[in-house]
Amino acid sequence: MTTAVLASALLALAACTSQGEPEATPTTPTTPSPVPAVSLPPKPVPQPLPARWPLTGVVGEIQERPALSVKVENSAAARPQTGLEDADVVWEEMVEGGITRFNAVYHSVVPEQVGPIRSVRPMDAAIAAPLGGLMAFSGGQPPFVQQIRAAGLQVLSNDEGVAGMYRVGFRRAPHNVYGSGPQLLAQADADHSAPPPEQLAYARDHARASAVLEGAPVAALNLSFPSAAPSWTWDAAADPGRGGPAGAWARLERGVAQTSSDGDRLLATNVVVMRVQVVDTGSRDPAGNPVPETVLTGEGDAVVASGGKVLEARWSKAGTADPVVLTDADGNEVSLVPGATWIELVPVNGGAVAWQ
Repeated sequence: MTTAVLASALLALAACTSQGEPEATPTTPTTPSPVPAVSLPPKPVPQPLPARWPLTGVVGEIQERPALSVKVENSAAARPQTGLEDADVVWEEMVEGGITRFNAVYHSVVPEQVGPIRSVRPMDAAIAAPLGGLMAFSGGQPPFVQQIRAAGLQVLSNDEGVAGMYRVGFRRAPHNVYGSGPQLLAQADADHSAPPPEQLAYARDHARASAVLEGAPVAALNLSFPSAAPSWTWDAAADPGRGGPAGAWARLERGVAQTSSDGDRLLATNVVVMRVQVVDTGSRDPAGNPVPETVLTGEGDAVVASGGKVLEARWSKAGTADPVVLTDADGNEVSLVPGATWIELVPVNGGAVAWQ
């Protein structure tokens, strides 16, 4: 092949190669569109629940003061009593002869006057010990008074000359010892000045209380002790005070309405009946009668009345210093309607409870 022919062939090959490869098109760089920012709503800040009085579950401004337990008489000669209508919790217990006395607990309301005040009994230590406050009474047998001290409570005894107790002229002894709530509380020492811990469980509102949700409607709750017959009737229009809803249980003694010395009916937002064992302490009162003791550790049957309804339950108390726990048939803790509560310690033997 001549040089001229070879050159022509190379030029033809180059031409074919350039025609088979298309020319690259220059690209223009693109800028991504900005993504708009998403505005998320602020996280809700949990609001603290309002403060509630520990012994009633009622909303309020809690005062830095201890609980004051006072032993109040309930014989016919003592009625009408003074100050029971102001108590956060009232315990009714059997004493000598099958009659009853009260252990009235004050915290959210402090009465100017309370009485008649009588002597302490062996079960008062287990009632008041979980409160860690003061226990006021007119006197008592030395072993029973020592039980109060051993339970960690501050003793306020009229027999020991404590301030704030006095005798009134409108009643005969021994039914004439009364006390001033503010003066008694003013004597709290440094170890007994704190507010009590919560005891019973209270619902946040009336409609969520256990008996209101699950109980059976009743008109009256009838109780019997060997020598006492208190009862409670439901009054949907009664005003129990303390800022709660209308409706309360009104107390009667042998069918007669019980009132305070001011003429006010004795009302309870909740009535709790605990069926209890009662044993003989071996001690005698000044008249020679056997002194009984209500056993408040262990467990037993209970009835909870709230909002015009009754719920059968169980009670338990692990030890002297432990509070009572109420549970329903499924083992869930029973909650009460916020307000004042009366606790009836009805003996298993010699006592009864029924409702209509």
